[in-house]
Amino acid sequence: MENGTKLRILYLYQHLIQNTDPDHPESTVDLMKMLKEKHNIKVSRNTISDDLLMLSDCDLQVEVIHSTQNKYYFDGQLFSIPELKILIDAVSSSKFITEHKSEELINKLLTLVPRHSAVKLRRHIYASDRVKSDNERGYYIVDAINEAIDTKRKISFCYTDYDINKNRHLTNEGIPYTVSPYTLMWDGDYYYLRGYCDERQAMRTFRLDRIAKQPDILRDPAVPKPEDYSIAEYSKSVFRMYDTDEPQEVTLLCKESVMKVLIDNFGLDVDTTPVDEDHFQAKVMVCTSPTFYRWVFGFCGSMKIIGPEAVVKTYHEMAKAALDM
Repeated sequence: MENGTKLRILYLYQHLIQNTDPDHPESTVDLMKMLKEKHNIKVSRNTISDDLLMLSDCDLQVEVIHSTQNKYYFDGQLFSIPELKILIDAVSSSKFITEHKSEELINKLLTLVPRHSAVKLRRHIYASDRVKSDNERGYYIVDAINEAIDTKRKISFCYTDYDINKNRHLTNEGIPYTVSPYTLMWDGDYYYLRGYCDERQAMRTFRLDRIAKQPDILRDPAVPKPEDYSIAEYSKSVFRMYDTDEPQEVTLLCKESVMKVLIDNFGLDVDTTPVDEDHFQAKVMVCTSPTFYRWVFGFCGSMKIIGPEAVVKTYHEMAKAALDM
């Protein structure tokens, strides 16, 4: 096959991928016009037909609608429009992904559909004032952690927080944490790293957008995972309340109105027992962090902690401190 023929067929194939689908086929005349106007290539109908037949014979998913004037389209899109819309919405609304990177990813996703579909999808992109991360290093952080998990190596990184002037600063007096990374978890809006922290001699969870820069992958082999390590069970216990504590069983006294909230967070298998017509007890595994206590407080008495006693005491002390501030 001559170079000119190869180039013409390549132009045809690229055009079909970017501009056609089952609802938007193009005729032989349309394709001839495209080659002439965009690439200054003049061909006959028979040549175009032969080229398209060759693409179809090569299983490149070029389909033909037979009629008085045959029409052709590309039928090999990786995603349907609804599927791609879901992916774009996820990227657009994620707090972990910066605005700049969100736009970059969305533009790449839109190349997976013909231009007319991309224009339609672009018109419907909307995220309601989402707070986005300002950490542009997020993707390099994810890549380094994945590499460390695959090679079973420790990583070292500095962690950050914000001061009263909203300035980011290093925690732990600027001393890096050394962590054996086990799992990356996406929960709600953020990525989290779960692993064993040498400095704390315990399992810890870190939010990736608060890691200062790309972690260093160390030569030291990672501490092996505990035999009972289960990220699925841990994820159930924290329901978007990641903290440094280990989960423990807490008993709650709840009004009937909050049953749906417990099911949303813990699933239908949550351990509940009726108390009377309006109340029930629930036993849940949670990290008893300040975030958990705030969550309970938000139900304004419709949910109360009744055990264990140490957790009840901590909750009361937290509420009292808030009133005394």
